[in-house]
Amino acid sequence: MRRPPALSPKQHLLRIRRCLPAVWRNAAPAQQQPPLPRSPPHPASSLSAILYSCTARRVRRPGEQGHARAVTLGLGAHPSVLPRLASFYIALGDLPAARAAVEQAAGNARAFPWNLLVWGYAGRGLWKDVILAYKKMVALGVAANRFTYPSVLRACGELREVTIGRNIEQRIRRIRYGLDMHVWNALVGMYAKWGKLEDARRVFDGMSVRDVVSWNTMVSAYALMGKWSKAFELLQQVPGANIVTWNAVAAGNLKAGNYDEVIRLVSQVRRCHLAGVDSVTVVIGLKACGRNGYLRAGRELHGLAVRLCFHSLECVVNSLITMYSRCRMMSSACLLFRACSIGSITTWNSLLAGFAFMDQIEDASLLFREMIGFSVCPNDVTILTMLSLGARFGHLCHGRELHCYILKHELDGSKLLENSLVDMYSKCRQMAVAQRVFELMQFRDKHAYTSLVLGYGLQREGHVSLKLFDEMIENSIEPDHVTMVAVLSACSHSGLVTQGQLLFAKMVSIFGIAPRVEHFSCMVDLYSREGLLKMAQEIIDKMPFQPTAAMLATLIEACRIHGNMEIGDRAAKKLLAMRTNNPGHYRLIANMYLAAKCWPELAKVRSLMSTMELNMIPSHSLLESEYDVCSVKQADFLNHVAHGFSFDHLTDTDSSSSEEVKCNEAFGG
Repeated sequence: MRRPPALSPKQHLLRIRRCLPAVWRNAAPAQQQPPLPRSPPHPASSLSAILYSCTARRVRRPGEQGHARAVTLGLGAHPSVLPRLASFYIALGDLPAARAAVEQAAGNARAFPWNLLVWGYAGRGLWKDVILAYKKMVALGVAANRFTYPSVLRACGELREVTIGRNIEQRIRRIRYGLDMHVWNALVGMYAKWGKLEDARRVFDGMSVRDVVSWNTMVSAYALMGKWSKAFELLQQVPGANIVTWNAVAAGNLKAGNYDEVIRLVSQVRRCHLAGVDSVTVVIGLKACGRNGYLRAGRELHGLAVRLCFHSLECVVNSLITMYSRCRMMSSACLLFRACSIGSITTWNSLLAGFAFMDQIEDASLLFREMIGFSVCPNDVTILTMLSLGARFGHLCHGRELHCYILKHELDGSKLLENSLVDMYSKCRQMAVAQRVFELMQFRDKHAYTSLVLGYGLQREGHVSLKLFDEMIENSIEPDHVTMVAVLSACSHSGLVTQGQLLFAKMVSIFGIAPRVEHFSCMVDLYSREGLLKMAQEIIDKMPFQPTAAMLATLIEACRIHGNMEIGDRAAKKLLAMRTNNPGHYRLIANMYLAAKCWPELAKVRSLMSTMELNMIPSHSLLESEYDVCSVKQADFLNHVAHGFSFDHLTDTDSSSSEEVKCNEAFGG
């Protein structure tokens, strides 16, 4: 069968035309209307689109050109341009430029651009700038709205701006944002930050509608202030309390140091809400177990994590390693580290911190080298952990290796690392290197000054320490309690009694630092070294704290050296009443009674040590670096006393035979 010939396009169109109805074919063609003239787009919309594109792509140059064009056309304050400008500069992180653009609009701007500026500051934690932006906004007559207040109220809570916060509450009640829970929740959170639970509860009770954030904020506020009865009472009222609420209460207990309560809460959650237990609950419980050394509870949480398939999560693995390390089960921590497939730097740091907690510096060094071998790049936390270990044990070789690593990888710009290097070299008594690192620092804070002051003090260069302390004050760097301990210790090691007394007085009157036990210990050490025993005793009697064992031991050793048995005997009785487990303290007391030839008292010390099953080990007080504490004959004598041996073979040409007989009688020899 032959195929019909192919039609041309023109023939095909004619064939289609013949298929059309006659009415359609005879109809007159419609008059073609000329197109309406299109009005050109407004420049503001074009600029808005350009700025939106620049914001999305984070390109500065075209956006600044668009800003310049807007200013030239007088559209800088246009409602569609100004928010785009603020968003553009905030996306680039240039908050001063964003503020300048918003403030340039003066009172013509609406609340939205100011809200963007406030959110930008709040997102970066710049709470002072949030308050300043809000004040400027109100001063220019721009009315704040419900999107402004949550960030401003949080800033008031962080900075404890009581006046501004209460004024905002009055303003909120006048304009009646009663249906916006975000504002009311922020108000409750602000009062909770201030610790004013009555005001927080007043706002909470006045809310017509509450969500889970409202309940969690109020429950957490009670938990944080230690009012557990009210926290649990409120927790029972939460409609359908979820795991978030329980975690909030547990986290509040953890922050407050109530680790037993955290364990009890986690156990209660396991019994009541096992299906809703999440990884946050497990992590909080593991942290509490690690802080208090609850190994059994930690193992139970480990089993719970395995059953709930949380054991492969990085946060849970790190918490488990930390828990086992704190419970002194480094073998379990290492086994868990080797078994897990997570090789993040945080996991390595967790095991490294465990070795540091156990003072296993060699194991920590091997792990650090293994980390480098596995091409895991250490971060600042890793280096800080290793430097702190080197400083604690005076391992200068490890510290130098870390310093070389820092320089090689150009990590020396970190202020924390620079401070740690100064601290490490100071504690290793390498003051020339510590001074050089200090001088190369671009920004010097109180931590760097404190390390140098302490280092020079240990070298008995107290005048250099005082000069550094004065330089610190001249640079408007306020000292803290640690700095005062360092400078008082420097005065003690160098015998600067007058300077130490003046600094102790200035600490309260000028610097506003309340003296702690450590400061009183420094003053006792200062007076004891110089033989001012009555002043040292007066410090101990008048301070508002119970004396520590180390403080009394220092006074006892000074009394032995200077031959003051009256003060030494009182201090010895206080130290013996503490029933300390440090054999070195009993050695100091025995030294003093031996030097004074008080045999009955010496026998009592020996009897007490036998009852407590303590063995004599070499020990020293703060003064032993200054004086010859115990002669060879005395050391032999004390070792024999501690082990109950006879000492008839000890000879002393200066002592009479009758005294030796008294000693034998006192100890039953």
